[in-house]
Amino acid sequence: MTPRAADRARYDRATAHLDAPVAVVDLEAFDANAADLVRRAGGKPVRVASKSVRCRALLERVLAREGFAGIMSFTLDESLWLARAGFEDVLLAYPSADRTGFAELARDPKLAAAVTVMVDDVAQLDLIDAARAGGTEEVRVCLELDTALHLLGGRIRLGARRSPLREPAQLAELARSVARRPGFRLVGIMAYEGHVAGVGDAVAGRPLRSRAIRLMQAAARRELVERRAAVVRAVRAVAPDLEFVNGGGTGSVQHTAAEDAVTEIAAGSGLFVPRLFDNYTSFSGRPAALFAQPVVRRPGVGVVTVLGGGYPASGAAGRDRLPVPHLPEGLRYDPQEGPGEVQTPLLGSPADDLRIGDKVWFRHAKAGELCERFDSLQLIEGDRITATVPTYRGEGRTFL
Repeated sequence: MTPRAADRARYDRATAHLDAPVAVVDLEAFDANAADLVRRAGGKPVRVASKSVRCRALLERVLAREGFAGIMSFTLDESLWLARAGFEDVLLAYPSADRTGFAELARDPKLAAAVTVMVDDVAQLDLIDAARAGGTEEVRVCLELDTALHLLGGRIRLGARRSPLREPAQLAELARSVARRPGFRLVGIMAYEGHVAGVGDAVAGRPLRSRAIRLMQAAARRELVERRAAVVRAVRAVAPDLEFVNGGGTGSVQHTAAEDAVTEIAAGSGLFVPRLFDNYTSFSGRPAALFAQPVVRRPGVGVVTVLGGGYPASGAAGRDRLPVPHLPEGLRYDPQEGPGEVQTPLLGSPADDLRIGDKVWFRHAKAGELCERFDSLQLIEGDRITATVPTYRGEGRTFL
């Protein structure tokens, strides 16, 4: 029996009493992935990206491990909710226009002490001030550095379009604006190199593309290590008590951790290891989060149909954004249909061994987005479910 076949047998036994659709997290794989992130971080704390987990119980589990500290959130509403629940260090990774949330933050000492908000423009400070509604608490602020690699004088850009702040002087100027402004305190810098951390460099069947990605990423790392260090020096000259410099992502943990200027690493997808994180030379993880759909039809030889399954991930549309049939091995989509809204035909010889009601296990393309489809996760140890925990959705929370 192959390791994957053994996993299928375990998951089927553990969930035999449950009807699909069902989502599971294999805790042995989850914990092993967490340990690997800590190892690669080389002693620097790992801040957990909540968008890649979206389950409070699992956030609590990983933060209880040595080597993890703090949460990187994705909306202000989520940040406040987590802080009210007892999480004491929440860094909001994106600017917000949530005026109601800022009013709550500015009037609550506990929330103001726990949550740090992201800015890259004075206009965002203006919005926060206008939203205070009389609240006088000091708002903790982090500046975001644009990490994209610019070539040919900026005519070619490699990396996400995030912050407009690119050069040390730009961040230092905004830091001075924060320092001069009552009611704000600059505590951190964030620089997420998504073109390195979130792009696989070993694309199956594409050796030339993979080599090009590796060359691009090596050039990006060389450029960024110098620019990030210069930015940190410039901002510390304005705010010498800066608490943290955050960088990285699952695919670049060990590279970013090696930079002296960086004090902490952000990662989250590496806990679940969705399919987009299969194509890396720098690390390998174990798939920890899966979902099962039930077989509901047998249209013919070599074909079964499962209920639903059309759960595409965000990002530029393409086949890599689709879930992938994982167990049993050897199933594939019908190219004329793909994964459907209410049913999904699957092709391949393993289909002939599947009966009505059997489970087919899938992996999502991305990590936390799976939790937007399910209100609970079954936590599996060995071949037993040891807990059932709610996702954000299961707690009635859909932040985006």
